[in-house]
Amino acid sequence: MLPRLLLLTLAAALVGAAPHEPADELRAEVQEAQLQYKGAQVLRVEAVSEFQKDVIKKMQDEQVLDTWLNPAAGRTHVDIMVPATALDQVKAELQNVSATFRVMIADVEAAIKDENPALSESELEELEGRKGHRMTFQNYHRVSDIHGYLDYLAQTFPDLVSVQTIGSSVEGRPLKLIKITGAKAGPKPAFYIDGGIHAREWISPASVTYIIQELVENREKYPFADSIDYYIVPVVNPDGYEFTHNGVRLWRKNRKDAQKGRCAGTDLNRNFGYKWGGAGSSRDPCQEIYAGSGPFSEPETQAIRNFVSSLGTTVRGYVTFHSYGQYILYPWGYDKKVPPDYTDLDRIGKKAANKMREVGGASYTVGNSASLLYAASGGADDWAKGGPRVKYTYTIELRDRGRFGFLLPANYILPTGKEALAAIQTISEEIAATG
Repeated sequence: MLPRLLLLTLAAALVGAAPHEPADELRAEVQEAQLQYKGAQVLRVEAVSEFQKDVIKKMQDEQVLDTWLNPAAGRTHVDIMVPATALDQVKAELQNVSATFRVMIADVEAAIKDENPALSESELEELEGRKGHRMTFQNYHRVSDIHGYLDYLAQTFPDLVSVQTIGSSVEGRPLKLIKITGAKAGPKPAFYIDGGIHAREWISPASVTYIIQELVENREKYPFADSIDYYIVPVVNPDGYEFTHNGVRLWRKNRKDAQKGRCAGTDLNRNFGYKWGGAGSSRDPCQEIYAGSGPFSEPETQAIRNFVSSLGTTVRGYVTFHSYGQYILYPWGYDKKVPPDYTDLDRIGKKAANKMREVGGASYTVGNSASLLYAASGGADDWAKGGPRVKYTYTIELRDRGRFGFLLPANYILPTGKEALAAIQTISEEIAATG
């Protein structure tokens, strides 16, 4: 019998099938995919030895389970999601290698249902009529609401904001970027920010959109922003993000080849063209860390490369938001090495972590990606540092540390968004001071 995680992958591929297929069939596939989460659990495996990690990796490679959080420096636990039909097998394997574990999420399906109490269409229409847009920070929103909010800001604050499409996704959705112009006269340093590279990390687009709101609608509170031009893409992976709202909540990759078989999608954060295809990535399309057919093989990563490169040497900051784990990471990710200016990155990263704790209460760990977490080649931050040579380059893993994992309830959007903004403020102040 196929493991449920594999069945989920099969169903997911079918959900993305050609539009001429019967709607009833697609609906049935969505329902089948949703059923795969029923009774699934997230386990935290404690004090993991190298041998135990190899056992878990083998089960991950065989798609028996899905690793949510790998061990980091000073922490030896691993978080894994296990489908209901594989629970007995996985728990027996863990016991056979003397691994201690506990349940973090007892029922993934129930956690998904509790995560985002969605607004009704009438509530959204009322909100749009009253405010001119549908965006809130008490709920996770669809791409149309996020993009609609960007358009609203451009229409309402035309001297400050402009919106452009820098490319299209695999399925043809626009990759919308908002530019927030600094009020200071003359050339200004550029700061690129994005979210939503990994589809299931909903807190990322929500937090990035909160940053946008504050830098536009509450601009007077942030004088540092007058000295910087911000370029922000809140949803880099709109196809995958929409797919997670349509029944396959824990989808990670983009939707490349969704109509051609069970192993759809490329991990966009393994697809950037600096040290592409090395440690921490895979050439197997069925793996979650599949790097694609080549560097920048995906339209989403091509769009970011082309746009950031077009800004030239003006780009001084590059931050990409992910979840979860509460980390501020700087290059390199491809190997346990650091760039020559790592002391600056570490200093500002720690300053940002202190500011984040002040405003939101959560503690963030700062360090080099490969040393603190694990090797991951082809990442956006490595490319930004190694390609266009952006000075302040970070990947920030937002809340939490595993109580909810990828299923962070919507009531955490505001505190997490405030933490994300605090990080951007810290880096911005450094850029503004140094030019």
